Amino acid sequence: MSSLIRKETAAAVAAQEQVGQYLTFLVGGETFAVSILDVKEIIEIASVTRVPLTPDYIHGVINLRGNVVAVIDLSARLSRSPSQVSKRSCIVLVAMEINETLQLVGMLVDEVREILEIPAANIQPAPDFGADIRTDFIEAMARIDDVFIILLALDRVLSLEELSLLGDLTAAEALRSVPTE
Repeated sequence: MSSLIRKETAAAVAAQEQVGQYLTFLVGGETFAVSILDVKEIIEIASVTRVPLTPDYIHGVINLRGNVVAVIDLSARLSRSPSQVSKRSCIVLVAMEINETLQLVGMLVDEVREILEIPAANIQPAPDFGADIRTDFIEAMARIDDVFIILLALDRVLSLEELSLLGDLTAAEALRSVPTE
């Protein structure tokens, strides 16, 4: 029996010692992170084509080696003011699975910081703020010293179904607000 307890304890300790790597970046003065395994590329902001009748959080599209890639303004998507593009701004490309195929999506961020190794023991579940506050974008909270970093749930932040629905609603609203004569 004590051998079984030692094995379970060893497994629990091993799980706590696991370390994940996360890309950290600034958006609206706050630090966020995503798993480095989700990041495909980080690129400079080049020519972004704005798409008419899209919500503010759709920054536009870019041509990436012959492919059209949507760019989401992460600040606007997180209900903050739209990003002010600067020399430090860049696009973090992540791959999202849509209808069983991988599609690249760009996230406009204010600045990429660093890759951090965060032990599993320093990662805590998202806080529960109550029903009125939306926390579904938060995968977890990582504690580094006395600072918390929000680990984003990419599948919810960049949910193309939700982005599409919101875009359709915005376009429909724009059409309704056009005065008729």
